Amino acid sequence: MSIRKNCERPARRIGANARTFSAARTAILYARALPLHIRKDIFRSDCKMDMPPSPAMSSGPVWEYLRRLLEETSGISDGKVADYIPELAKADPEDFAIAIATVDGTVYSAGCDEREFTIQSVSKPFLFAHAIETHGIGAVLRKVGVEPTGDPFNSIVLDDLNNRPFNPMVNAGAIAMAEMLAARTPDARQAELLEMFGKFAGRGLGIDEAVYRSESETGHRNRAIAYMMLNSGMIDGPPEEVLDIYFRQCSVGVTTRDLAVMASTLAAHGRNPVTGARVLAPDTVRDVLSVMATCGMYDYAGQWMFDVGLPAKSGVSGAIIAVLPGQLGIAVYSPRLDSVGNSIRGVEVCKRLARDFSLHAYIDRSDTRGVVRRRYRGDEVRSNRVRSRRELDALSERGREIVVIEAQGPLFFGSAERLIRKTAAFAQDARVAIVDFRRVAYVDGAATTLLGELVLDLARRGCRVVFTDVKGNANLAGFETALADKLETDQCELESDIDRALEAAEDAILAEAGQAGPRERLALAELELFQGLGKEDLAALEGSISSYQFDSGETILRAGDDAQLIFIVARGSVSILVGSDTATGRRVASVGPGQSFGEMALLDGGKRSADVRADTPVLAYGIAVEELRRLFDARPQILTTIYANIIRSISSRLRNANDHLRALQ
Repeated sequence: MSIRKNCERPARRIGANARTFSAARTAILYARALPLHIRKDIFRSDCKMDMPPSPAMSSGPVWEYLRRLLEETSGISDGKVADYIPELAKADPEDFAIAIATVDGTVYSAGCDEREFTIQSVSKPFLFAHAIETHGIGAVLRKVGVEPTGDPFNSIVLDDLNNRPFNPMVNAGAIAMAEMLAARTPDARQAELLEMFGKFAGRGLGIDEAVYRSESETGHRNRAIAYMMLNSGMIDGPPEEVLDIYFRQCSVGVTTRDLAVMASTLAAHGRNPVTGARVLAPDTVRDVLSVMATCGMYDYAGQWMFDVGLPAKSGVSGAIIAVLPGQLGIAVYSPRLDSVGNSIRGVEVCKRLARDFSLHAYIDRSDTRGVVRRRYRGDEVRSNRVRSRRELDALSERGREIVVIEAQGPLFFGSAERLIRKTAAFAQDARVAIVDFRRVAYVDGAATTLLGELVLDLARRGCRVVFTDVKGNANLAGFETALADKLETDQCELESDIDRALEAAEDAILAEAGQAGPRERLALAELELFQGLGKEDLAALEGSISSYQFDSGETILRAGDDAQLIFIVARGSVSILVGSDTATGRRVASVGPGQSFGEMALLDGGKRSADVRADTPVLAYGIAVEELRRLFDARPQILTTIYANIIRSISSRLRNANDHLRALQ
């Protein structure tokens, strides 16, 4: 039987905050305003429609793969729909959907991805997480353990040693978690429950009242579990009240796409990738995934980890979610179940995904050897600060005292250990070690501890560590706080980027080498642009030069402006920036006292090609291009000398850029 005939609606690739619906979906959206038990037939009818694919929504390699996977596994007809809850027995056994949500908020789906069904036991990891966030892991573990049972999910049995449910993925444990909702009244508890699930799904969810009533009317085994737990002290409230919220928890309506987003929230270490909202702390996610890995698939958990190798959770409505931390969440919906309550098609789909894309958690994908992207010394690569010939000679001699290590990828124990080992060896004779974090995905606690030890080790050798691209990087939240004591004692520091860190290290070396900074205000003869001019020529220029003052942070020139003036810095420092604006542009040069900027105006007379911003309060001399050309008639040697100085300056900058490129090859 063709899956297109029965269930497939074309898979779609949707962005983080937008969904595109065809006109045929309008009726479905309207129908969502109805109670779920009334609109089931509407969704079933929609699911079977043979709708032509939209080129904008049904394209790309991932979609093609999911469509093909759905087609190839739709012929599996083993198993049966759960019937111990009468309302679940009404599910169409041919319903089938697959969804994958990545940690950057992209969702791919195939099949009946809009069909709503009830979440059932797939709710359990999320309620466990909510209990940890609300009460703390210590309080939660007094109510439930974390050991696999080896028994069915609805066993009436507790841990003999602690007299508590074995884990939160079986019914007994989930009932204990339901009582840990913070709200006190039934209505408030339901509101808390739906708000919590909505944060994971990225949209508002509701309860299927028909399924809730059916569960409540037939949940006698769960009642036995609840009264047994009341007797053991694992629940405190009236069992019927606790069971009521548990039945409602299992009856929340979701789609396959919702579950994929919920799973990807766990994959993204607790941040919903669609909404961007922080839902869980990373430590909570770690605890939840640990229990899912060992207990999430009931009696099949061991074989599942062997075959698929991903933390997962199944439910008797036919849903399975699986999580690949740091990458994606998977959801599959197919109501045909095996003997232990897992979706047969769902298990097969996850096996295929794990095999075809090497998703198994224990496949070697964390090669720590690539953590050091590049390393070089300050005599090989210099900052973009324009330097005099004398300063460049000094840096060529002592630049080896500066080392730069560019890190990349995630930093955990294995990668951080290699990074600090390579850095310590490379910085044997260094005064400053710059560790660049621009390409670091995140830093965990182990890596932070190791990096702190690196700071102490190098400080004992007289070497300071400078970390760059840390501030403002959401992936590195908490790193600065963790190093606060070392920052306060000047054992290490933070800098915005490699270029500024290099400039500061170079300045320190030049100061030690006796290259004192310029006087407060330079005479014309000391300015780079006018070097080589005689006294009479300088006197002739003096009447054409104006003084300009700029505040720190002020934009002096903007790209695209008419080029009419040449500037020479007499005091202070300016940055030449290329990019979208002066706040975020990349610094390509830094110009200090005695050096010029905007001189291309004299060469080509075109538009400004970059922004120039004052780094400090700046005093600059400015001379109009037209005035220089006027002087040429009377004193041609002035313009000839200035041209020669400009060419010499540009040549020096090009040589520096070439040295930089050679070092980074």
